[in-house]
Amino acid sequence: MKQALISVSDKTGVVELAQGLAELGYRILSTGGTAKLLAASGVAVTEIADYTGFPEILDGRVKTLNPRVHAGLLARRDVPAHMAALAAHGIEPIDILCVNLYPFEQTVARPDCAFDEAIENIDIGGPAMLRAAAKNHASVAVLVDPADYPALLQELRTHGRVGSAMRFELAKKVFAHTARYDGAISNYLSSLDEKLQPTAYPRTLTRQWTKVQDMRYGENPHQSAAFYRERVVGSGLLANYVQLQGKELSYNNIADADAAWECARSFEQPACVIVKHANPCGVAIAADVAGAYAKAFKTDPTSAFGGIIAFNRPVDGACARAVAGQFVEVVLAPAFDAGAREVFAAKQNVRLLTVAPGAAHNDVEFKRVGGGLLVQSADIATVGPGDLRVVTRRQPTAEQVQDLLFAWRVAKFVKSNAIVFAGGGMTLGVGAGQMSRLDSARIASIKAREAGLSLAGSAVASDAFFPFRDGLDVVVDAGATCVIQPGGSVRDEEVIAAANERDVAMVFTGVRHFRH
Repeated sequence: MKQALISVSDKTGVVELAQGLAELGYRILSTGGTAKLLAASGVAVTEIADYTGFPEILDGRVKTLNPRVHAGLLARRDVPAHMAALAAHGIEPIDILCVNLYPFEQTVARPDCAFDEAIENIDIGGPAMLRAAAKNHASVAVLVDPADYPALLQELRTHGRVGSAMRFELAKKVFAHTARYDGAISNYLSSLDEKLQPTAYPRTLTRQWTKVQDMRYGENPHQSAAFYRERVVGSGLLANYVQLQGKELSYNNIADADAAWECARSFEQPACVIVKHANPCGVAIAADVAGAYAKAFKTDPTSAFGGIIAFNRPVDGACARAVAGQFVEVVLAPAFDAGAREVFAAKQNVRLLTVAPGAAHNDVEFKRVGGGLLVQSADIATVGPGDLRVVTRRQPTAEQVQDLLFAWRVAKFVKSNAIVFAGGGMTLGVGAGQMSRLDSARIASIKAREAGLSLAGSAVASDAFFPFRDGLDVVVDAGATCVIQPGGSVRDEEVIAAANERDVAMVFTGVRHFRH
């Protein structure tokens, strides 16, 4: 008789699976709570203890660790000696294994999880069975994900057996699953100190991503690339995008789209962010997305050519018609209405992405270095009016405070050294990625002049402190009347004195936003 062993923590879909297998002539072996559930649902079940002839012991720690189970999973059907050994010991092959593991990750994610509870949620028998079945996938079909139950039943009903291609795919999924599971255990245990208190970063770090797609190439055509997504991705993060139309996304498209989306979703008002080479070249807020786009585009029409545009509100037809007037690589927003879809349908190469709004953020950020990895917490620090410390005689007006906070929010997403001029809910000039803060200030003012934008009365944000007064003088000479910066330089008093001398308002945030 064909046999299936089912033992799951997540009971999703398991009754339907067992019923389907029973109808197809499988004998169902099961354990503990799973066996009780199946029996209560009318499925004929053989308890694993009755099958092995050995009771569950040690509070259930030992129940499937038995030769009748593991030999039934590991025996190669194409090796006569294996089959003879099964026959000699009265062991029947197990053809299908369905197991998912104790919920270790969910358990340790709870703030009140005690160490002993975490240890008890380390599954032993489950991974052992999964690895045995996956190793012997030439003979055994192994299920670890309830999403695969219907496909397996359909395969059996259609072909009478589980084909080799499906068995191989299921086996690969199992080894990825057990690797993640072991990684989660390692991360948890190696993050505890000698007093079992958690530390910020584990001694050994293990993460897992799943490939979404291969890229045509990387940053440059001679580089290969692929895009991976973490298994659990929170609402609001780019990795959950849905592509509605357009050419295949490139490596640079995804990198720039992420920069644009992160900036756009940081605003409460309708916002538009235009990004080129990972830097915002135009950012604006307005009463609607069409108005925000018009203002953002004014900042730097030249750099906007071939850029990435992100909106934090659904895009309508009016906005789409304005955007369609320029060459754009990617447009992303929470949604596009029917009018917008019709407009962009005429431009099939434009990649349209939807990203669900939300407040989730990456728990940590990574940067590869030669032979190593830098890991840091995400830069999610925000600054409000109450966080500003006025350090000059001149106090900023309420309107200037709004302009300063807008410029500061944008500066967070500009490559260092970053200088951002802003006013009236839009960027006026952006200086990014220079080795000298002074050069970034000069470039930002040049950009504004080339775009025909006046900097008179503008607000300026600097992502880090001004080390000398010369940078302040450049932005004030360009027309700025208020400045926001972190402070913290040994020459702060010199820069404050310069601001008082120039009769401009300056506020300190106490927060720096380097972005490399």
